[in-house]
Amino acid sequence: MNIGCVKEIKKLEFRVGLTPGSVNEYVRHGHKVYIETNAGLNSGFPDEEYVKVGAQILQTAKEVWEKSDMIVKVKEPLADEYQYFREGLVLYTYLHLAADQALTDALLAKKVKAVAYETIILEDGSLPCLKPMSSVAGRLGVIEGAKHLEKVMGGSGILISGVPGTKRANVAIIGAGVVGESALKMAVGLGANVTVLDINIDKLTYLDDIYGNRITTLYSNSHNIEEACKNADLIISGVLLPGAKAPKLIKREYYKNMRPGSVIVDIAIDQGGSTEVSKATYHDKPTFVVDGIVHYCVANMPGAVPQTSTVALNNSTLKYGLLIADKGLEEAMKTSKPLKYGINTYNGKCTCLGVCQAFDLKYEAI
Repeated sequence: MNIGCVKEIKKLEFRVGLTPGSVNEYVRHGHKVYIETNAGLNSGFPDEEYVKVGAQILQTAKEVWEKSDMIVKVKEPLADEYQYFREGLVLYTYLHLAADQALTDALLAKKVKAVAYETIILEDGSLPCLKPMSSVAGRLGVIEGAKHLEKVMGGSGILISGVPGTKRANVAIIGAGVVGESALKMAVGLGANVTVLDINIDKLTYLDDIYGNRITTLYSNSHNIEEACKNADLIISGVLLPGAKAPKLIKREYYKNMRPGSVIVDIAIDQGGSTEVSKATYHDKPTFVVDGIVHYCVANMPGAVPQTSTVALNNSTLKYGLLIADKGLEEAMKTSKPLKYGINTYNGKCTCLGVCQAFDLKYEAI
């Protein structure tokens, strides 16, 4: 199979879909790999490293798209890339279609076989290709949140750890999945007062066993979320419904009782966001203020640390990418149920229930 990897064109996105190590594996399996020139440079991988492992460097994205049977990316294609869609093309990347009807329509119209990292689901319900970026985003969310609590950044001016004789910041983490656990580890490490909310009592019990009296665990319901938001200096929202729009758990009506200059880091923004006012932002202007509350809604947070994120992502996505390349998508999904869950569009059909529900489309199983 011909495998292609293009430079990401999303604003301030520095990751790349394939590392030289991954390219080496595709080549060892007998596949051809095309890399757009300088695609990996911002992640620390110059063209020379790709050439050494057998990739062919092409000068334009257009050439890569046209020569490839499967395109491996990081972020969802933008409107300028829709022109390259064609019937039979396999697109392997993060898609987050439930928050993007234009992309969904384009993939369906061109009959692209689109495989979303974020909906590859293992038997235990875990998301192996989303996990590494969720880990990065959770950790980074606390770092960014702590930074934006500074007065010069628009925050309330509290140091997350405090110092002797002063208050520590109160951090509320909504959702105790991979994002939440990663944020919890970072927030506790920085010395904050941390409250974690989730609907999974077993998970809250586990976290209580691990962290003991260093954290507070609460069942996630409207009352507890409102109270946690009222008392928080920093809120990390990592709620997730795989393949579907994020629930709007943080209501605007809560803001009137929240602390002025408190910060919400909405890591669910890729799936539409978990507040009623969330909108995607970029690294060069990551925040906006509503009713005195600072909102950090960068939709590609891990892109800020591409040397870590690119390698972590490839560690998880390579396995399924090789399966597709070696067997073809149709045979691959027969041997891998998790991969089958990852297929969001196929030959003009919407095959992801969450996406269908978001746009009232007919669900067609494959």
